[in-house]
Amino acid sequence: MQTLPSPPSLSAPTEAAFDTTIHRRQTRPVQVGSVTIGGGAPVVVQSMINEDTLDVAGAVAGIRRLHEIGCEIVRVTVPSMAHARALADIRQQLEATYQTVPLVADVHHNGMKIALEVAKHVDKVRINPGLYVFEKPQSGRTEYSESEFADIGDKIRETLEPLVVSLREQNKAMRIGVNHGSLAERMLFTYGDTPEGMVESALEFIHICESLDFQNLVISLKASRVPVMLAAYRLMVKRMNELGMNYPLHLGVTEAGDGEYGRIKSTAGIGTLLAEGIGDTIRVSLTEAPEKEIPVCYSILQALGLRKTMVEYVACPSCGRTLFNLEDVLHEVREATNHLTGLDIAVMGCIVNGPGEMADADYGYVGKTPGYISLYRGREEIKKVPEDQGVAELIDLIKSDGRWVDPEDAN
Repeated sequence: MQTLPSPPSLSAPTEAAFDTTIHRRQTRPVQVGSVTIGGGAPVVVQSMINEDTLDVAGAVAGIRRLHEIGCEIVRVTVPSMAHARALADIRQQLEATYQTVPLVADVHHNGMKIALEVAKHVDKVRINPGLYVFEKPQSGRTEYSESEFADIGDKIRETLEPLVVSLREQNKAMRIGVNHGSLAERMLFTYGDTPEGMVESALEFIHICESLDFQNLVISLKASRVPVMLAAYRLMVKRMNELGMNYPLHLGVTEAGDGEYGRIKSTAGIGTLLAEGIGDTIRVSLTEAPEKEIPVCYSILQALGLRKTMVEYVACPSCGRTLFNLEDVLHEVREATNHLTGLDIAVMGCIVNGPGEMADADYGYVGKTPGYISLYRGREEIKKVPEDQGVAELIDLIKSDGRWVDPEDAN
């Protein structure tokens, strides 16, 4: 008689059987002023002012606005030597009127002298390998010989070395920031306009830095198309793993645009990689005021459980079972509590969705019977109150647990 295999166990899996934690790629720590990128530090939020760096007062104000709302590292552009020198005044005014802010300078187009000057005044210098040693395209070129490729490589090393030595001696950092849209001509001829070309461009500069005993590096490989950006970062991680490198990565979808689509596009790229454990610092690049980028960054990090910087609201989408105006009540609850941090608050329209789907929330606001609200602490129903008293009673419950902070004391 044939023995049949035993049926699979029908016992409920334990919570421990499902690992919902994002396991971040292990990277070396890189110090940018007072902020650490990588090395297990929280994912760092960055943005960039759009004021002209020659406008010292305007630049100081722009940097301060960003820093006050949570931007941890601020980038400025330095297209000329005058802009580079202005950073000395910007830094001095920040420290005199506000506080020290970690600053990054963006240097392009044959910027060796500019980079050397600005390195005195900032915490990190960002260079674009495709533009740092600019190669004027030759009309009609069909290939690069090995000797031509190597000669340009020697020119890059000669140009890059003084900056690397300066940053090394000052214990400052460099971002090697490759952009898909500005690969050097010889990389385009050798690898095509591909993620591979982006990765090899970054690796060329990394190898030069390593040969000069400099490893305070952050790497980025941005593209305006999400699939290209994802492929480039994944390939970079693969190549770094093969080479024994563990540099932190700066994530972003460059030129994401504005509005809802710009936010969705940025989230699709940045969020996907963060969910895979890739990424140590992020910037959402919107065609809007820089201050609009910061909430998007923190929302991405909060949604993935990587930073807890605001209240997490859980709310059902509303249906025919809903016993109150869910949209209005959620807005009212949010207005009353959005200055708090570290709490999960659920607003659920009926008992069907209520206790089960909000089980992980710290507090729950549930419609159970017409005209009344049931308030929960975790899974426990605490009290039933008239609907018009629901928000006030929720605040009182939070206060009774010692978890309330008055709005004026929250910042």
